[in-house]
Amino acid sequence: MEKNVLPARKSRYFDRWWILVAAVVLLILLLVFLIPKPYKDILLFVRNGIWTTIYITIISFLLVLVFGLLVALARLSKSMVVKGVSTVYVEVVRGIPMMVQLIFWYFAFPALIQNIGDALNIYSFREYNAEAISMAILGLTFGYSAYMSEVYRAGIQSISKGQMEAARSLGMNYFQAMRHVILPQAVRVILPPVGNEFITLLKDSSLVSVVAVADMTRRGREYQAAHFIPIQTWIMIALLYLVMTLLAARLVTYLERRSRMER
Repeated sequence: MEKNVLPARKSRYFDRWWILVAAVVLLILLLVFLIPKPYKDILLFVRNGIWTTIYITIISFLLVLVFGLLVALARLSKSMVVKGVSTVYVEVVRGIPMMVQLIFWYFAFPALIQNIGDALNIYSFREYNAEAISMAILGLTFGYSAYMSEVYRAGIQSISKGQMEAARSLGMNYFQAMRHVILPQAVRVILPPVGNEFITLLKDSSLVSVVAVADMTRRGREYQAAHFIPIQTWIMIALLYLVMTLLAARLVTYLERRSRMER
């Protein structure tokens, strides 16, 4: 006798951490509407800095994904020169604090270009001036690419060598095998640490306030200096950063779930 087999119900998943996101957003709204002086004023004052923070974080992270992959592939290269140079880059950059790197790119790098212009009599180099947001993105990209390259390298090396050998036996060259076989599998493995790198980059974007970028942290410092209310100012800034990091974490969790379901 054949038994009727009922189709399995799809389990509905609810990420309970959305409750925390909603609670933080609700707290911000309560502060803004119930105590508009000063919380609404703070929010209006720093709103341009919020968009600057988001812009710098997204652009930097997209560049980090690209350059981090290139550095990872260089570290896996069979060329001793390419592997050595990329390894030195990773070790040196990871050993220097991010704030020091940002200060170098904004203050020291332009001076270096100007000195080269003086030595070679190149007018465009002599008159070079750093643009704050561009230098901030360059500094974050240069620094975080070293960390991201290690994430990529660990993911690629976690894939069995037999996968590469099978791809090469099918007539693929090294780059085709990487693109179509190795990297798609590695991306699923490294998705959680990549998400963590994005959240860390979002928080470290506050460091660009030291190089004349009017991000959310710098705007908060300006408001505090003008009104002398540090407690309320930094409560609002902290809550705004918390909302952004929680939303980023929820996005990473969603992508992880999608990746597991596609396997």
